[in-house]
Amino acid sequence: MADLTGARWRKSTRSGSNGGECIEVADNLPGLVAVRDSKDPAGPALTFTPTAWTTFVRATRTTH
Repeated sequence: MADLTGARWRKSTRSGSNGGECIEVADNLPGLVAVRDSKDPAGPALTFTPTAWTTFVRATRTTH
């Protein structure tokens, strides 16, 4: 299990302020990117290598 002590969580700039379904990302940890459900901050988090996270974000990004 990854040590997420010191993680600085942030929501997407595309998340609304109505408390809807959002994820939070912590990308300030060395060699690790963590993702969690904003409605359950004490719950589990998924972890990725920075390369895997970048690949995922690029693959899912849409342009407007």
